[in-house]
Amino acid sequence: MAIFLDSGKLDEVKKYMAWGVIRGVTTNPTIFLKDGVTGGVEGMKARAREIADIIYPYPLSLEVTSNYRQQMIEQAQEFAAIADNINIKITVHGPKGETENLEVVHELETVHDVRVNCTAMMSAQQCLLAALAGASYVSLFGGRVNNMGYDSRQEINRLRNVLDIQGLEAQIIIGSTREVLNIFEWLEAGAHIVTVTPNLIQGMLVHPYTKETVQMFLDDAKKCEQC
Repeated sequence: MAIFLDSGKLDEVKKYMAWGVIRGVTTNPTIFLKDGVTGGVEGMKARAREIADIIYPYPLSLEVTSNYRQQMIEQAQEFAAIADNINIKITVHGPKGETENLEVVHELETVHDVRVNCTAMMSAQQCLLAALAGASYVSLFGGRVNNMGYDSRQEINRLRNVLDIQGLEAQIIIGSTREVLNIFEWLEAGAHIVTVTPNLIQGMLVHPYTKETVQMFLDDAKKCEQC
């Protein structure tokens, strides 16, 4: 079981690596845009190189910026060459339902020796197909599954059972995390990895009663010193 950090900010990555609690980082163009990365693709590559170095040997997921087959393959190889611990995000299909993406996943894993994180999936059946295609990681967007009125825990449990029965080695990543509660729920349901934003890690750690208790200990310690 592991927690990956959703972030493109170097200070955040350094902070939580120093805590010793994260086992990887996930990014995408949306995260880079939100976190102020500029300079286009070269800017993304430069930031990815820095993050990969900070978290080595843990993995960094870096997403391609195209949905055209050949461009995805070429860019995936280019991005994977940045550092040994980079894996490449490929969405399970295109914005109009284009289906070549699984061919890309299969070719990258079996021909080009590129580790793939197949992403943007909303069901166990999508994840199973990605695992059969050879993806090293299959990313299910748990928060969005819940938003659609389904129980993401059931999808995770069904998927994990089938992967284990079939002997498929793909690791289940659950993203789109909305609440601290999701993290434990999804790990208990069978996810290998849950991706979290920094505020959720803070929420896991800081508890109002712990703050109150620590303050009591400190106050009483001061009184003891004066006894």
